[in-house]
Amino acid sequence: MKLTVEGIKDTNAWESKGYHLPAYDREQVIKNTQEAPEWVHFGAGNIFRAFHAVLAQNLIEKGLMNTGIVVAEGFDYEIVEKAYKTYEDLSILAILKSDGSVEKQVIGSIAKSYILDSERDAEFEGLKNVFRNKSLKLCTFTITEKGYNLRKPDGSYMDAVAADMQEGPSKPHSYIGKVAALLAERYSNGKLPIAMVSTDNCSHNGEKLYAAIYDFAKAWADNGKIDAGFVDYINDKNLVSFPWSMIDKITPRPDDSVKAMLAEDGVEGLEPVITGFHTYVAPFVNAEESEYLVVEDDFPNGRPALEKAGVIFTDRDTVNNVERMKVTTCLNPLHTALAVYGCLLGYTRISEEMKDADLVKLINQVGYVEGLPVVVDPGVINPKDFIDTVTKVRLPNPFMPDAPQRIATDTSQKLAIRFGETIKSYIAADDLDVHSLKAIPFVLAGWLRYTMGIDDKGEEFECSSDPLLEEVSAITRTISLGDTRSCDELKAVLLPILKKKEIFAVDLEEVGLADTVVANFKKLIEKEGAVRENLAAL
Repeated sequence: MKLTVEGIKDTNAWESKGYHLPAYDREQVIKNTQEAPEWVHFGAGNIFRAFHAVLAQNLIEKGLMNTGIVVAEGFDYEIVEKAYKTYEDLSILAILKSDGSVEKQVIGSIAKSYILDSERDAEFEGLKNVFRNKSLKLCTFTITEKGYNLRKPDGSYMDAVAADMQEGPSKPHSYIGKVAALLAERYSNGKLPIAMVSTDNCSHNGEKLYAAIYDFAKAWADNGKIDAGFVDYINDKNLVSFPWSMIDKITPRPDDSVKAMLAEDGVEGLEPVITGFHTYVAPFVNAEESEYLVVEDDFPNGRPALEKAGVIFTDRDTVNNVERMKVTTCLNPLHTALAVYGCLLGYTRISEEMKDADLVKLINQVGYVEGLPVVVDPGVINPKDFIDTVTKVRLPNPFMPDAPQRIATDTSQKLAIRFGETIKSYIAADDLDVHSLKAIPFVLAGWLRYTMGIDDKGEEFECSSDPLLEEVSAITRTISLGDTRSCDELKAVLLPILKKKEIFAVDLEEVGLADTVVANFKKLIEKEGAVRENLAAL
C-alpha cells in the first residue's frame, strides 16, 4: 500500500484495513482548481492537514465544493518537498479517539502545493496566477502568531522586512512580504475581492494579519513601489476582509506508535523527516477527535458552505468571546500549567499527567475556580461544557501522544493572554479580589522555576525553544536549588522579569502579585522534591 495516486487505486487493500478514501474524482477536482481556484492556505503544517484539508474533503464529498485547496508554505520549504510532493499531495489522517478507536482516512483535497519563495520563479508565478483569478474567495493561514510579527524586540523592523519594504513587491523574502506581494497582484488585476482569514491560535488574529499586510502596503506606497490605491484596497472591507477566528484542535507531532500502526496495515514509506528548521513532518498526521472553528462571517467574494462541515460563522464580538473563553480560561491556561509542571516532574505525555491527582487539582483550580468567574459566555459554545470536555475527554485521552515539552514552546509569548487577561479581569471587577488568586500565581512561579532548567529531582533538562528563554534564564539560573535567600532578596533578583508587561500583560509588582509569585517560587526551589510537595499542598 503506497500513498500515491496510483497506490490508492487499490481500493480493496486500503478499505479492508479500515481507511476511508477520497469519495470523488480527484483528478477532476484538481482540474477544476487549476481553472478556477477558490481557496488558498498559507502554512502547510499538521493543523492544516488535520483540519482545513478535512473540511474541504467533507464538502467535496457532499457535492458542496468542486475545487480543492491550494496550499503554500513560506517558511520551511522542506515540508512541501518531503511531506507533500513526494506523496503527490496526499496524506493520511489518524483520528485518535478517547475510546481507543482510530479513524483513518486518506486526504485528497489538496489540489496543489507550492513553495512560497520569490526566488523560485515557477512556484511564485504559479501562486501569482492563482491570485489573479476572479474565482479566488479566501486565503486561510496557520503560520503561528510569530508569522505576523514584523518587528524586533526594540520595535524596529526585522532586517528582511525592512529590506522588502524598501525593495517593493517584486522579490520579497519575508513571509508577510510575500503574501502582500500576492495581494498586490490581485489588486493590479482589477482590485478583486478576497477574504484573508487567519486561523492561527492567537488573540484577534485577523487584526494581526491586517496590521502586518497594511504595514507593507503603506511602506510600498510611501516608497513609490506601488500606487497609493493599494493601501485603499487593503482598507476597503468590501474588497479585502480580515475576519477574526478561533480554532481549536490538538495535532501533536507525528507519533511513532501511529507510524507503527499504519505500517502494520501495510502502508509503505512512512518515515518522518526532521527538516533543517527542526520541523518533524511525515506523510501522516495524528490528531484528536474534538475540533472547533468559529469564524467572523465576512467574505467579500463569497465562501464555501463550511457551516455544512461544522464551522460556526458569527459576528466579530462573538468570535472574540469564544477566543477569550478558550485562550484565557477553558483550555490554553490549563495546557500551559500542565506543560510547565509536566516538564518539572518528568512527564512526557499530557494524558499521563491527567492521572496525577495533584496536577488535575491544579488545572481545575485554574479553570473552574479562577477562570470561569470572569469568562464571558459567547452563546455559541457553553464555557462550562467546553471545559468539561477538555478536562474529562480531551486532555485525558490516552491515545493522544501530546507532550508537555511541545506545549511549553514559546511560553513567554503565551502567559500574557493565558493568565494576564484573567488577572486584568479580576482587577477590573468590583466583586473580585486579585489577591484571592492562588493557582495562577503558582503557575507563574512554576514557569520561573522551569526556566532554571532543573527538574524536581535536581537533574538538568532542556527547556523548549522560546524567544525570551535566554534572557529570563540568565536571571533565574543565578538561583539554585536550596537557595537560602529571603523572599525580599529573591524578589530583587526576579523583579526585572516580574515587571515585564510583554510577558505577563501586567506589571506583577504594580498589581500586587509579585510577592505571591516570589513566595511560591521560593518554596519550589527549597530542595529536590519541593515541586511535588508544594503542588500537593496547593
